[in-house]
Amino acid sequence: MKFVRSCGTLVHPTSFPSEYAIGDLGDGAYRFIDYLEQTHQGVWQILPLGPTGFGNSPYASYSAFAGNPYLISPELLKEKGLLHEDELAPMRVPQSDTVDYDKAYAIKDHLLKIACQRFYEKKDPKEQKRFKSFKKENAGWLDEYVHFMACLIDNDRKPWNQWEEGLARREKKALAASKKEQKAAIESQYWVQFEFFDQWMNLRKYANDKNIKIIGDIPIFVDHNSSDVWANKRYFEVDETGNRILVSGVPPDYFSETGQLWGNPLYRWKELEKDGYQWWLDRFRQMFHMFDAIRVDHFRGFEAYWEVQADAETAQNGRWVKGPGEKLFHAIEKEMGKLPIIAEDLGVITPPVVELRDRFNFPGMKVLQFAFDDPGNGFLPHNYGSSNCVVYSGTHDNDTSLGWYLQAPEGEQNYLREYTRSDGSDVSWQLIRLGMLSVANQAIFPLQDFMELDGEHRMNFPGTTENNWMWRYTDEMLGRVDQEAIRHIVAISNRNVRDARGDSNISDIHADES
Repeated sequence: MKFVRSCGTLVHPTSFPSEYAIGDLGDGAYRFIDYLEQTHQGVWQILPLGPTGFGNSPYASYSAFAGNPYLISPELLKEKGLLHEDELAPMRVPQSDTVDYDKAYAIKDHLLKIACQRFYEKKDPKEQKRFKSFKKENAGWLDEYVHFMACLIDNDRKPWNQWEEGLARREKKALAASKKEQKAAIESQYWVQFEFFDQWMNLRKYANDKNIKIIGDIPIFVDHNSSDVWANKRYFEVDETGNRILVSGVPPDYFSETGQLWGNPLYRWKELEKDGYQWWLDRFRQMFHMFDAIRVDHFRGFEAYWEVQADAETAQNGRWVKGPGEKLFHAIEKEMGKLPIIAEDLGVITPPVVELRDRFNFPGMKVLQFAFDDPGNGFLPHNYGSSNCVVYSGTHDNDTSLGWYLQAPEGEQNYLREYTRSDGSDVSWQLIRLGMLSVANQAIFPLQDFMELDGEHRMNFPGTTENNWMWRYTDEMLGRVDQEAIRHIVAISNRNVRDARGDSNISDIHADES
């Protein structure tokens, strides 16, 4: 499905300014939406919003359906009367350009406990009715998730295959006993998800009302220590006791000489096919409930995926195995129609992967940081064979553009300077300009590049598990962005989705095929 010509910014909610050690869905998020509107951008792209597990990675979540409790805004809870100022004041900390996860978890756990108790005590009829509807509408994933989280916390967040055997195996008596024992914790988890989705959907409406569309991110794999695997073992490569058999990764590539060993249990695609891919249909349906479009991470894994034995130390000695391919996407299209999906087609891309992407007309990704080694490089704007693609200066897995340039080989630095007819002193803006003036239907840039930040502000180092996902900005940093320069490049590149009156020219993020 082809997207309208537009542009936007990539930044995750954890990066927003706040006074609680981590960005959230409160005032900082709304100010960011206002910034997008003021700079005439029409797209906000984020990373996965699920509850994070090991390493705080949004790609290692306890659920493929749930929301991250630590993105809930205490200030919005105060507006609802669920928290009081004297409870918030001692918890506030100064704004910072990094997330302090330990501090944020301690603060939010304390405040969410108070707010949850007050919610149940108030018994507001209107809110209780909404709460009941939320639980009913989401029961397909929610009931298993809240039980899983209650058990996980009770077991000090140890992987579920290390819990009491009956619970790990999901024996009926053990499940029933656990639900009774964990009743209070389960009720708390229900409310947390209700509040997260209430705050998220309000923020999404605020963005949509300003003609800003949100692109979500769906990881192809799910974390082993998740409610998804615990509740659906037959769909995953785990044994009877829950131990992983075959896991995910990628072979050696640009990011790592030994490949990347992700460790997620692989799917049993034949079992999923027997059920008509219902689990995947439910997952896509949830994503399009939350977002206007989605980026499908590691798209090539649907054509063929890298299979590694669970006991391997690196991803080097794996093998390629055929994935579900068009069967899955035909099932999705039959159920939900043509969807605005971006295929993350980076890495080892073969002709069959390109064929699968193009068969469904999914736009692929063009990353400018990968472009400057050869005039024939497909990431250079003059080689884009179609406008049906999304161009980025870099992604969350890349260095900032300035950081990349300072570390790039001399040949690539020289070629970039020649290509842009610049001296390299404003490399971030040079890449933004190239992307904006390209034929790509969408041009999206990390907020760090609009801020012209160096590699100290990088979001993620692929293949590592420490010191990632920590970058934040302050109000002062956003205030220093050259908004007039953005408005100018948006205008001359014809990427403003509003007409002269400030109204949107589009009803959705995608355009019908001509």
